[in-house]
Amino acid sequence: MASHAGNRDPFCAVTPSLSNIHGSAYAPFSTAVLEEAPAVTKRSRRKKLDPIIVTENAAARIKELLSGESAKGAKGIRLGVRRRGCNGLSYTLNYAFEEKPKEEKMETHGVTVYIEPMALFNVVGTVMDFEETELSSEFTFNNPNSKGECGCGESFNV
Repeated sequence: MASHAGNRDPFCAVTPSLSNIHGSAYAPFSTAVLEEAPAVTKRSRRKKLDPIIVTENAAARIKELLSGESAKGAKGIRLGVRRRGCNGLSYTLNYAFEEKPKEEKMETHGVTVYIEPMALFNVVGTVMDFEETELSSEFTFNNPNSKGECGCGESFNV
């Protein structure tokens, strides 16, 4: 390997002199004129998808409940999950008198449903319905994330 007396960097084969850096051969910066970037326009945002699906039957029953005496002043219902039951988790429905921080708010079929932040992960994609039979009338939840349910249908696990 040839020895270069002017080299300061032992790993560099050729070190240009300062006079060559500003010349055309070693110009480190472009001399092109910068063009102005086009103005940023606001993008139209897609509508955020609702985390659960509330059927018309469920919405009609929620409207009935919200028109009752015990629901005076309620803005909607609050859906949550609690650790209980023989299979781990159970759905909870309560009147929502105020919107709490970090809750997911959705409006569908004329009703407002607030979903608790801790419940959101467990209920995404769930279909909430209201069914009436000869023996019972109840809200039902068809949860695609559910890995199992107890025999009575009161609790589930994810």
